[in-house]
Amino acid sequence: MTGTSKVALAFSGGLDTTVCVPLLEEEYDYDEVIGVTVDVGQPAEEFDEAEETAEALDLDHYVVDAKDEFAQQCLDAVKANATYQGYPLGTALARPVIAEAILEVAEEEGCEGIAHGCTGKGNDQLRFEAVWRDSDLEVIAPVRELGLTREWEMEYAAEKDLPVEGGNEGDWSIDTNLWSRSVEGADLEDPGYVPPEDIYEWTETPSGDIETIEITFEEGTPVAIDGEEMPAVQLIEYLNDLAGGHGVGRSDLMEDRMLGLKVRENYEHPAATTLLNAHAALEELVLTKEERDFKTQVDDQWAQKAYEGLLSAPLVDALDGFVDTTQEKVTGTVTVKFEGGQARAVGRESEYAVYSESAASFNTESVDGIAQEDATGVAKYHGFQSRLANKVTAEAEAKKAELLTDGSGDDESAEEQ
Repeated sequence: MTGTSKVALAFSGGLDTTVCVPLLEEEYDYDEVIGVTVDVGQPAEEFDEAEETAEALDLDHYVVDAKDEFAQQCLDAVKANATYQGYPLGTALARPVIAEAILEVAEEEGCEGIAHGCTGKGNDQLRFEAVWRDSDLEVIAPVRELGLTREWEMEYAAEKDLPVEGGNEGDWSIDTNLWSRSVEGADLEDPGYVPPEDIYEWTETPSGDIETIEITFEEGTPVAIDGEEMPAVQLIEYLNDLAGGHGVGRSDLMEDRMLGLKVRENYEHPAATTLLNAHAALEELVLTKEERDFKTQVDDQWAQKAYEGLLSAPLVDALDGFVDTTQEKVTGTVTVKFEGGQARAVGRESEYAVYSESAASFNTESVDGIAQEDATGVAKYHGFQSRLANKVTAEAEAKKAELLTDGSGDDESAEEQ
């Protein structure tokens, strides 16, 4: 491509994105690079690092606040009980939000290209580009396209005197947002390695302390804790702190990435675990068995598309239609107990409860004209077809055995004659 052009870079101030700045100018002939950092709930020090690095690079730097939008995405995930291979989705939900925000800045600033610092082995490259490739901008991934290694990047940074402290960003690769904190890399890449306690920041080692809270839901969305209404961001941050203090929300698992690689991942997600458990308990109370059974399939599909960064897919619109309809009844309160690193639902109430205490009780004779003895006929028919099939099969096998025995006897008689 020719010069006189501008490219927007997803910028964190870490080694990968810092190295990308001169590479976009040298290898891709862009005259100007602008950095865009999107706030989805990262620690303040990450923004300080990005600002300082951008200033040292003389880089135009934009910071976009997308916390509210991301928080709403997280609560939508709660409605769909969204988990992937056993853990709540966090990074997967954040990347499309970040990508959309960067694309908006790129288009406003008249950029011809848009870039990220992802490698060719992870999921994030796909999640970013699923958003960006719907635009007219050139999509660039220097680390992937140039086949860069971390060692090469560190040497390049030293050669160029780039402000990355030699590329030493700690022992672990960490990604943090409002909904989750992921830790990977270094010794954690060994599935047999037992991680030290210091990899965790959001969750304390579970103690003997016990605490209960009450979470209020309106149409599937958590709106209050212990009767105090909170906006989404505040509610999530509150639960991260409270549940994390009880050691809630740790995952250590082998994850199957989209490219087919199996990787070891460690996650912290106190608020997500608490809300997902509470929401599932309320659904158990208000949805019929048929709704619950079918919604499990819908939820699995929703979570898969979310993991892929494809919540804008037409399929998800259809899934959302079913989810939203079921959530009209998911209104009520759930009591959650924090104990031993767990967040367990220990009570639930709703005006939409598909439950009759008098019907379920052992101490009532009859309800709505239905008495216990009425179940006798049902009990007689229950399993009838299976019993019949087993009986028919047994009779057929017995007859076959009898014929074989008779035939064998005839042969023996003929030989004796």
